[in-house]
Amino acid sequence: MAKRKERQVNPEPFDPDGNESIQSKSRSKAAKHHQKGEKLISSRISSKIMKEAMLQQKEIQEEAEAFQGNANSAFFQVEEPPNVEDDDDDDIDEFAGFSETQSQFGGYDEEINEEDERVMEAFLLKDQGRQRTLADLIVERIKEKDAAVASEVRPVPKLDKSILDIYKGVGIHLSKYTAGKIPKPFKHIPAMKHWEEILYVTQPENWSPNAIYQATRIFSSNLGVKKAERFYKLVLLPRVREDIRKNKRLHFALYQSLKKSLYKPAAFFKGILFPLCESRTCTLREAVVIGSIIQKVSIPPLHSSVALLKLAEMEYCGTTSYFIKLLVEKKYALPYRVVDAVVSHFTRFVEETRIMPVIWHQSLLAFVQRYKNELRKEEKDNLRDLLDKQKHRLVTPEIIRELNHSRNRGEKEDDLMSISSPISFINKPIEEDRFDIPEVPMEED
Repeated sequence: MAKRKERQVNPEPFDPDGNESIQSKSRSKAAKHHQKGEKLISSRISSKIMKEAMLQQKEIQEEAEAFQGNANSAFFQVEEPPNVEDDDDDDIDEFAGFSETQSQFGGYDEEINEEDERVMEAFLLKDQGRQRTLADLIVERIKEKDAAVASEVRPVPKLDKSILDIYKGVGIHLSKYTAGKIPKPFKHIPAMKHWEEILYVTQPENWSPNAIYQATRIFSSNLGVKKAERFYKLVLLPRVREDIRKNKRLHFALYQSLKKSLYKPAAFFKGILFPLCESRTCTLREAVVIGSIIQKVSIPPLHSSVALLKLAEMEYCGTTSYFIKLLVEKKYALPYRVVDAVVSHFTRFVEETRIMPVIWHQSLLAFVQRYKNELRKEEKDNLRDLLDKQKHRLVTPEIIRELNHSRNRGEKEDDLMSISSPISFINKPIEEDRFDIPEVPMEED
C-alpha cells in the first residue's frame, strides 16, 4: 500500500507541454480503483509547481554566489550559523505593518503622578546625558584606529564600495519601511563576524518604528544572548527612550519591539533594564512603559531572581523601586540570598535624609507581604528600625502589621498558631458516643 500511495503522489513523468506520457496513460485505468478516496494533483498543476521550485532554487543559488563574491571583505566572514529559536520568524516577510490608528500608548496606563515624578528627581543625575548608541561606539572605534578621520562627524568603516552601497541602500529602505519584505542582505547581518559595523552603515537611528520591530524579531531569533544584548542596548533602548522623551508616549511598534525582546530574558535584562537603571536618568514615565512589559510577559523564575539581586545591589535610582515591586509581585520562590539582598537594599536607607518616593514604600510593602515568613528575626528588627525613620502615613502601618503577624525563617506554621491558642485545644480530638443519639420526633399515622 505504501508504494501504491507513493505512485499516486508522484505521477509518472510528463512532457514539457503538460500532457501525460504514454506510460502514464496506460496505467490510468488501473489507478482509478484507488483514486476515489484521494484525488491526484493534475499533471498541469504539477508542472507549474516543478517550474516554480526550479526558479526558486535558481534564485537561491544566484544569491549565494553573489554573497560569496562579496565575501572578500572581512566584514562578511560568517562567525556562526543563525540559531532560529522563534517560530514567529517564519512570517517576517509577510508582516502587514502596524496601523497608525492602533494604540500609541502600547496598552499601558498613561497617567503619571506629577508629585511622584518631582520627588524622584532628587534621586536622578542632574546631567541627564544622551543614551549611548551603536553610532557612538563605532565612531569611537574608527577614530581610535585612524586619526585622519577624527574631524569627521560620521566616519565610514573601511569596506568595499559595493558593500557600502548595498547596505546604505538597505538603510534607506528601512527608513521608509512600513510593511512587506525585508531586504535579504539585512537578514545576513546576524551571521556576520563584524555585524555591528555593517549595522552602523544602515543608520539604525533613522529606521522607521516598523523596521525596528522587524529587526528586533530577526536579531532576537538569530543572535545569541550576548549579541542580542548588544543590539538591545545600542539600538533598541536608545530609540525607545528617544521616542518617549519626544512624544511623552511610545509608538505601538516600538512597544511591540520591547515585548518581543523579552523572549530572550537574559538579553532583555542586561541590554534594556540594567543599563536603564544604571544610567540613573530613568524617568517615571520610562519605568511605567517598560515595567508594563515585565508585568504582561511571563519571565522564568531564575532570570527574575538574578534581576532582583542585581537591582538590589546597584546604586539607587528612584525608579529602581518600581522594577523591584513588579518583580516581587510575580510571586516567585526566591533563594535566601536574593531575599537577604533585598532586605539589605531597603535597610541602607535608614540614614537617608531625603524624602523617599511613595513607590519606595509600596515596593517595601509588596516585598514584606510576599516574603515576610522567609525573613530572619534580626532582619525584621532592622526593618522596624528603618520604619521609625522612613514613614508613610498609609503604607507604613500595613508593613508593621505584616511583620508582626508573621513567623521567622525556619519556623513552622504551627509555631505561629501556638502563640494565640494553647496546643492542647488545637490538637484536642473530637469524642463521639455512638449510643448517645438524640430522639427524633415521629409523625402519628
